[in-house]
Amino acid sequence: MFLHGFYASGQCVLAQALREAFEGRAKVLTPDLPIHPKETLRFIREQCNREKPDVLVGNSCGSFYAQIISPIIDVPALLGNPHFQMTEFLKSRIGLHQYKSPRKDGRQDFVIDEQLISEFAEIERHQFDGCTPYGMEHVWGLFGEQDTLAHFESLFLEHYIHSFHFPGGHTPTADEVRIWYVPLIEKLVW
Repeated sequence: MFLHGFYASGQCVLAQALREAFEGRAKVLTPDLPIHPKETLRFIREQCNREKPDVLVGNSCGSFYAQIISPIIDVPALLGNPHFQMTEFLKSRIGLHQYKSPRKDGRQDFVIDEQLISEFAEIERHQFDGCTPYGMEHVWGLFGEQDTLAHFESLFLEHYIHSFHFPGGHTPTADEVRIWYVPLIEKLVW
C-alpha cells in the first residue's frame, strides 16, 4: 500500500511507477488520503484491516503516517523522504491550495488553516510512541540526497536503524522509484 505526500494523490508519479513496477507480481494499492491526520490514520487502519498489505510505502507526509501505523499492525514500511514535522511545513502555507495530481473524487482544492495545523501538532507529539523492536528492524528510511524539503534522517535514526540514500530530490521520478524504491520494497517483502 502506497501512502502519498501531502499535496499528492494516489495517482501521483510515484504511485503510478510502483503500480507499473509490480504489475503482474503484486497488487499495489494507492488510495487518496484524507487531508486531516486523525481521519487519515483511521482510513489507513481500515484499509490495512481490509486489504492486509504486505508492506507500507510512504513518501513525505505519507511516510509520517506509515511509520505510525507500521509497528501497530506489524507490517514493514519503507519511508521515502519522511516529513516528521508537518506543522512547520504547514505554518507558512495557510490558505487555499490544489493537489498536484488528480484525485478519484474529483476534488482538487483544499485549505490549510490553524485547525489543520493543530491537528498535525497533536499527532506529531505522539508519532514515535508506538516504536517497537519490530519497528526498529522493519521500518526503513530512504533519503534523497537532493531533498530540499525534508531533512529528518537524524530524527529517523533516533528510532530506527535502516537508512538508505538515493541521488534524487524530495519527490522521486519514475526512474528513481524503479531503481531505488522497488529493490528495497522487494527486500522488505520477499
